[in-house]
Amino acid sequence: MAQFTEAVYTNGVLKPKEELGLREAQRVRLIIEALDDDADRGDRPAALRRLLAGIEGMRFYSPGRLPSRDELHDRP
Repeated sequence: MAQFTEAVYTNGVLKPKEELGLREAQRVRLIIEALDDDADRGDRPAALRRLLAGIEGMRFYSPGRLPSRDELHDRP
């Protein structure tokens, strides 16, 4: 049975916010997802630089003639 709860990591130990209902020494599988925004802030400047560099390399133009408004809306 899967359970979802939050925990706090303190002095090398994960402390769940609520009772898990596990027996002593029971083995479990953990998937860790950081909930603090501060944990991701270190990567934000680098991510922004990569985003801006990608946008700068994009080409937002058509090599040929642009269609008229009537052509776009298929008007006779």
